[in-house]
Amino acid sequence: MATEDEHPSHPDIAAMLTDQTSACKAARDTIAAGAEVRVFDGAAPHWMVADIAATRLRRSLKRGLPKTIGLDETVEILARHRGEQLRTGTIDAADRLWFFNLYFDATGTELLACSGVKRFRRPSTKDSFEP
Repeated sequence: MATEDEHPSHPDIAAMLTDQTSACKAARDTIAAGAEVRVFDGAAPHWMVADIAATRLRRSLKRGLPKTIGLDETVEILARHRGEQLRTGTIDAADRLWFFNLYFDATGTELLACSGVKRFRRPSTKDSFEP
């Protein structure tokens, strides 16, 4: 079942996921399917949040890592918020296949961007062949 940290400043995340990036619809669907939603208290400096997103994008492009959605758009959006404090959050799919990052203004009332990554799943030991 979907959960969201109980905090008066945490609005309905699914309602906030409009069309900021191409990941928003998938994130809404993931919440509807029972994802765990977290919005973290406190804000971080723009440079920290934006650099992490940009690094993820560079690595994903370089390595051809698992499918990402909205990450390139997120990096562009965050670049427009230089000098600001930003809050973050996550959406973790119930089946653990998708993970989304959420980026908010300092108050947590405006969702700026959303990006998602499909996790790479290694076969578990029970799935491996045993002679």
